[in-house]
Amino acid sequence: MVKVTAGNVVFMAVGVMLGSTAAAQNYPERPVRMIIPFAAGGATDVPTRVMSAKLAERLGQQFVVDNRPGQGGALGTAVAAKAEPDGYTILQVATPFVVSPHVYSKLSYDPLKDFVPVTQFGSAPNVLVVHPSLPAKSVKELIALAKSQPGKLDWASSGTGGGQHLFGELFMSMADIKITHISYKGSGAAAADLLGGQVKIGFPGIAIALQHHKSGRLLALAVTTAQRSQQMPDVPSVAEAGVPGYEATFWMGMVVPKGTPKNIIDKLQRETTALLKSPEVVEGFKRAGTDAAPSNPEQFRKFIQSEYDKWGKVIRTVGIKA
Repeated sequence: MVKVTAGNVVFMAVGVMLGSTAAAQNYPERPVRMIIPFAAGGATDVPTRVMSAKLAERLGQQFVVDNRPGQGGALGTAVAAKAEPDGYTILQVATPFVVSPHVYSKLSYDPLKDFVPVTQFGSAPNVLVVHPSLPAKSVKELIALAKSQPGKLDWASSGTGGGQHLFGELFMSMADIKITHISYKGSGAAAADLLGGQVKIGFPGIAIALQHHKSGRLLALAVTTAQRSQQMPDVPSVAEAGVPGYEATFWMGMVVPKGTPKNIIDKLQRETTALLKSPEVVEGFKRAGTDAAPSNPEQFRKFIQSEYDKWGKVIRTVGIKA
């Protein structure tokens, strides 16, 4: 029978700490799965693939992208929530991470309790655009037009409960206007009708907006982020252009299942942050319409909580339910 003494307990505790430190130093020792709960080629997928390739180069193991789309990101997130918390499953999250719990009544996970933030790594604005045939060439002119014709104008989103829908609803609420929402099955369908003039107003992602603003087929009135975008520096923010306090950002980040060792979380954060400062990654993000935006775990935790509260309020006000 082994006698347990205070010295033995201290020795065992030190051994556990040293083992944990060694595991973090050697991490990763096998391929790491990066779950993206959205389809390949989307706004979250492209920057993640840039990151995964560079993390593999830097850490000497593959970071394998695993797309698990469905239910607004909830299906892939549920898979990650059940994974072993050993650092070998990473979930790439975006704005829908904090939206789905308010839209879907029965989820098998809690985004605030079942995951630990690692870092935010990117952000991108959506863009308030209008078809050139609409007699409104600024945010203030659009608001004035909408107030003169309540409910008669219409605007397109990529789907009920998605980022475009929520960003638009927040704009209508803060501008105190009524514009009829038309929900499409995806951003491509919404953009097609915007370009054709069947619907006059939209909130597409910056990649679509920039392309068609340059060609003159759409007019960009404002970006949804608090500050102007590096990619559209001549286009004001919505807040700057007439709706003070408005801010809506499509953000991306990295979380891991609760229980993942802190040393591994810290290493992932350090390595990712270092990459986000490299010109090659910054340029890769820019081509995807994304600005690099690193943070530490505590900053990201607070940000996730604030976004959860913000969009929950919008969803309850509008009455969105799946």
